[in-house]
Amino acid sequence: MPGMQQKVRTCLWFDGKGREAAEFYVSLLPDSRIDQEFAAHEEDPLVVEFTLAGAPMMILNGGPMYELTEAASISVLTENQAETDGLWHKLTADGGTESMCGWLKDRYGVSWQIVPKRMVELINHNDATAAARARDAMLKMRKIDIAALEAAFEGD
Repeated sequence: MPGMQQKVRTCLWFDGKGREAAEFYVSLLPDSRIDQEFAAHEEDPLVVEFTLAGAPMMILNGGPMYELTEAASISVLTENQAETDGLWHKLTADGGTESMCGWLKDRYGVSWQIVPKRMVELINHNDATAAARARDAMLKMRKIDIAALEAAFEGD
């Protein structure tokens, strides 16, 4: 397609509302923008290219032949609880659904993992016993609670 500049990008297959979804996604994270649209397709372009936190993405409004599943997701590494909470709230609003272990599905059906950096540190710590406690606590959570993970890690 003309205009595609990045060698590799993630493509999400939609059955309409691709522009609306891309506009929502780029509002969530810094270094995000709509890059280009191609081929009018009813009210939505056939392809919407966008950058999400520096990563090239595209939405193809390809029709009802395929559906999004949890088999592919967008994973976001968050800096702190405030960023985790903010993204979680925005992505589950207006029809999104929570799942387990930091996973959710947004109102468009795209699966996301909201992963605090601190969680990664705790569950991969070289103290295997403490890391296992943090991992076991994470497995019981929907949205990740960093303070609760740290308490589990410490054995509280």
